[in-house]
Amino acid sequence: MKLKNVMIVVKDIERSKQFYKKLFGLDVVLEQEGNVILTERLVLQEAKIWENTINQKVQFQNHAMELYFEERNFTEFLEKLEHYEETVRYAGPVTEYSWGKKILRMYDPDGTLIEVGTP
Repeated sequence: MKLKNVMIVVKDIERSKQFYKKLFGLDVVLEQEGNVILTERLVLQEAKIWENTINQKVQFQNHAMELYFEERNFTEFLEKLEHYEETVRYAGPVTEYSWGKKILRMYDPDGTLIEVGTP
């Protein structure tokens, strides 16, 4: 068995596409009817479609999962966040561990928790 992708539910698919493109460099691979597959196998699905599928309301920002990215140019990424056209919500400050690894936790526009760390 092989994991093929990870799907997150979003309120506004266009806003989310721009967020993941401008900050993380993810491009659209396939788009159809409220679903978008981005590079790195991240899938975005509009909330109304997912709610119809599971017959329940979506609970945004539930802290039940996290997307993890690694970035070699961490300082450059932090600058990109500062200049992003929308306010980025952070889950805490930049943390630097004793062995040199740095991480930052933040939220996407719908409250999905994202961690960005140095390799």
